[in-house]
Amino acid sequence: MTQTAPSLALKVAALLLLILIYTGIFTGDRVTWMMEVTPVVIIAPLLLITQKRYPLTPLLYILIFFHAIVLMVGGMYTYAKVPIGFDVQEMFNLSRNPYDKLGHFFQGLVPALAAREILVRGGYVNGRKMTGFLACCVALAISATYELIEWWAALAMGQGADDFLGTQSDQWDTQSDMFCALLGAITTVSLLGRYHQRQLIRLL
Repeated sequence: MTQTAPSLALKVAALLLLILIYTGIFTGDRVTWMMEVTPVVIIAPLLLITQKRYPLTPLLYILIFFHAIVLMVGGMYTYAKVPIGFDVQEMFNLSRNPYDKLGHFFQGLVPALAAREILVRGGYVNGRKMTGFLACCVALAISATYELIEWWAALAMGQGADDFLGTQSDQWDTQSDMFCALLGAITTVSLLGRYHQRQLIRLL
């Protein structure tokens, strides 16, 4: 079973590279694109480096893949201008393009799953409830750190950071971003936990 995850990681990384190149070529704002896809550029090579020594569960690889796509599409168009977001905005009569909220949902979903995987495999915590609680805490900490990065970018770049921030004049954008991350983390703990546990047992 341990050979399946490394093979999946290589395929995911290759496909991500192609998508990364495509979005980089066709983006209208190269600086914003670079800022948005930086997590993908950092994490994808790390997954390749560790895929034999510390393979992850297929579920985690797949969700990282989709999260990376969300980031790259957001970088290509900028989050406030992603076309599918406008469709959702019109469908539900929203006041803003909600695509960035999908990104923050994944920002809770994926880190919580990664934290859960590390905690369980390392035997650092006993008890399902405490593991779930700490996984949610890690996801929220990452979300808060990202909001701090956005704040620092705004201070450093001034008006030029608007597309990266994607607040769309929403005064509660930071709070709603973190709430979406919390929803993602809760989804991991409440809906994906058992399925994830079965995959973890195969790796242990």
